[in-house]
Amino acid sequence: MVKSMTEGNPLKLILQFALPLLAGNVLQQTYNFIDAAIVGKCLGKEALAGVGASSSVQFLIIGFCIGIACGFAIPVAQSFGACKYKQMREYIYHSLVLTAVIATVLTIVCALLCPQILEILSTPSDIYDYAYAYLFIIFLGIPFTLLYNLLAGILRAVGDSITPFIFLVVSAGLNIFLDILFIIVFDWRYIGAATATIASQAISGICCMVLIILKFDILKPRREETVFRWRVAGKLLMMGVPMGLQYSVTAIGSMVVQSANNGLGSIYVSGFTAAMRIKQFAMCPFDAIATGVSNFCSQNLGAHKIARIKKGLRQGVFIGVCYGIFIGIVVIFGGRLLSCIFIDVNEVEVLDASAKYLRCLGYFYWAIGILNSCRMTVQGLGYSVIAIFSGAVEMVARIFVTIVFVPAYGFTAICFADQTAWICAVIYIVIVLMICLRKVEKRIKKSEMEIAK
Repeated sequence: MVKSMTEGNPLKLILQFALPLLAGNVLQQTYNFIDAAIVGKCLGKEALAGVGASSSVQFLIIGFCIGIACGFAIPVAQSFGACKYKQMREYIYHSLVLTAVIATVLTIVCALLCPQILEILSTPSDIYDYAYAYLFIIFLGIPFTLLYNLLAGILRAVGDSITPFIFLVVSAGLNIFLDILFIIVFDWRYIGAATATIASQAISGICCMVLIILKFDILKPRREETVFRWRVAGKLLMMGVPMGLQYSVTAIGSMVVQSANNGLGSIYVSGFTAAMRIKQFAMCPFDAIATGVSNFCSQNLGAHKIARIKKGLRQGVFIGVCYGIFIGIVVIFGGRLLSCIFIDVNEVEVLDASAKYLRCLGYFYWAIGILNSCRMTVQGLGYSVIAIFSGAVEMVARIFVTIVFVPAYGFTAICFADQTAWICAVIYIVIVLMICLRKVEKRIKKSEMEIAK
């Protein structure tokens, strides 16, 4: 069901939008949890390390796909907010064409470069085979990842965050079933974990596409709207590529950190992998709130309602910071216990590493509440190219910590790389956001004056 966010209480609208998205993110991370838990408990710490040894590269590629999809949805949301439905459907058609091309190129390039990627990451020899097989299969699933995230982004752009959630429920249940079937029953081991993940994503994406065709007539491009125009494609790419690159640039810093961590041995790789699963789960509310704020701002930008944009942003940041303080306390005091989901209690050194990483993260989670909402608002206002530099700031900060401090302080320095990146990026994006809001306000006032004349 499509829904306008240009009227009504901003906080209520953002929460109504974000809660189904949050539930979907939690489900998605839940079956990522289950992948890692089954691998770690059933196949051992080496297999768990192999699955996690390339997590930063997975974040780079999958993050690029998600960023592209989110960027393509911004013009859709703006057109919907302005009630320009023909223009909206043209954007939808062009986004589908561009996504098909990007999916083909990414899949071929990434699959071919798997060995070189693992070499760059300094993957330990005792877990190389695990890491290669898992990463290769995940790369083959790139088209399905793009398909689902694009269609889900389009639905959210028109105010519907419930339908994508429903398909994630189905996908999560299927993934859990396939994990058990492939890993335990068929004994496909770590290959089964990767296969279950991409199979569930494929079904989510295909089902989402079928439902849009059958139930959302307003989103289906008419024949005259399916003529490819470079102008329209160019605008989509100007939104999508910078958002995708922002994820990727951020991930480059994470790759440098992971490469340094891989060099510390499989114990730290296993601990880092378990901690990252918990970290990603804890990040779900940040992402849901920020996406809600971004869509709210995009629709209200189309409706020329700057005051609502500012109010929604303030409320979104407040919610994010409050959650950051809460989840920080949880992982500081409960990180070790949570790590036992993935790691046998007898693996004391691995548990110590995971708990230490989570404890250090916990003191700084509040910063993500500011960073994500502000960054996605900048993107939602149409300044994707500027927003990408916040990712560059994160990348430089992570690389700096890795190069300067890891040789002297080892895993302790690894534990503080993310926090350093977050604080630096917050300083940058808050300043940029204030500048962008002033520009948008001036543009809206100028447009209204011209209309009045």
